[in-house]
Amino acid sequence: MKRIIRTAEIPTLLCRLAVGLIFLSEGLQKYITPDLTGVGRFTKIGFSNPAFWAYFTGSFEIVCGILILLGLLTRIAAIPLLIVMIVAFITTKISILTGKGFWAFAHEYRTDFAMTLLLIYLLIYGGGNNSIDKKLTRS
Repeated sequence: MKRIIRTAEIPTLLCRLAVGLIFLSEGLQKYITPDLTGVGRFTKIGFSNPAFWAYFTGSFEIVCGILILLGLLTRIAAIPLLIVMIVAFITTKISILTGKGFWAFAHEYRTDFAMTLLLIYLLIYGGGNNSIDKKLTRS
């Protein structure tokens, strides 16, 4: 009997699940709770035209999160999400590092750091053997 998922494929699948579900959730929240996580947050950060940027970012998080969950265009979908992470770092975390110090920064940046590393992993290694990407490229 053939196993559906080999043990060696589990780490990449877990990376896809974590990244995909977290970004899908964050993107949906920008629409569901705009005052807290969408337009209101982008206004508080100081973005000009915060409504555009909140929904633009949320849309990318939803679409790319779903693509990563499916393992479809995984490497390509990781790129806009890495850009989102870089912008989040610049707009929300650098001030903590310079204002409150390293340990406060390390505490606030922990989830962003983990997500960034997972995105880099997916960018380098792709969606793995249990991805639509792999099924499309098999001969």
